[in-house]
Parts: sequence; structure tokens; C-alpha cells
Amino acid sequence: QVQLVESGGGLVQPGGSLRLSCACSGISISRYGMGWYRQAPGKERELVATISSGGNTMYVDSVKGRFLISKNNAENTVYLQMNRLTPEDTAVYYCNVLSRPYWGQGTQVTVSP
Repeated sequence: QVQLVESGGGLVQPGGSLRLSCACSGISISRYGMGWYRQAPGKERELVATISSGGNTMYVDSVKGRFLISKNNAENTVYLQMNRLTPEDTAVYYCNVLSRPYWGQGTQVTVSP
């Protein structure tokens, strides 16, 4: 059984940083591309960043230069380092195994003064 468990969300002031983690079990992330998505209230879920099995990364334009996706294959964990956060980054952030129907429960990120 595949399980993805996100953590690290919270309330942060604009300009602050957070590091999200996605602990995976039942699947070896070394074999799959992984992604972080987010969904803000009233909006569709959007892809934020991906990392391929080989470590190549991709970012949506709105987070380029501020967010960094990484992974630790030995720990089977994917990370999203988020810097210079703005209120527009407020959303529930989800971890996903790309091209697979495996999702975590999400972690809330709120950026507010």
C-alpha cells in the first residue's frame, strides 16, 4: 500500500520560509518522478514543482528562484524548500507520484502578516 505523508506546513509571515517534507512508503521514489502540487481556496490544483527519478527538476514560473524541490532516495522522502513566501503561496500543498494516482493528505501553508 502506497502512502504519502506531508508535513512542515504552517503559518509564516511574508518573506519567510518553510520546508515541506513528503515521507513515502510502499513505493521507491528512486524509480519515479515526484511532484508537489498546491490548491488555494476557490482555485484548481496546480503543479508547483517536479523532480524526476534522475533528479532533474522543473518549476512553475511563479515559484522559480524561490522554491527548491529535492529528494533523499535513501530516506524515501521528497522535500520542498520554500523561500520568500508571499500571500499568493497560501494553499494546501500535496505530494504526488507523477503519473500515478497516489496523493498525500496535504499540508496547509498560510502566508499572512
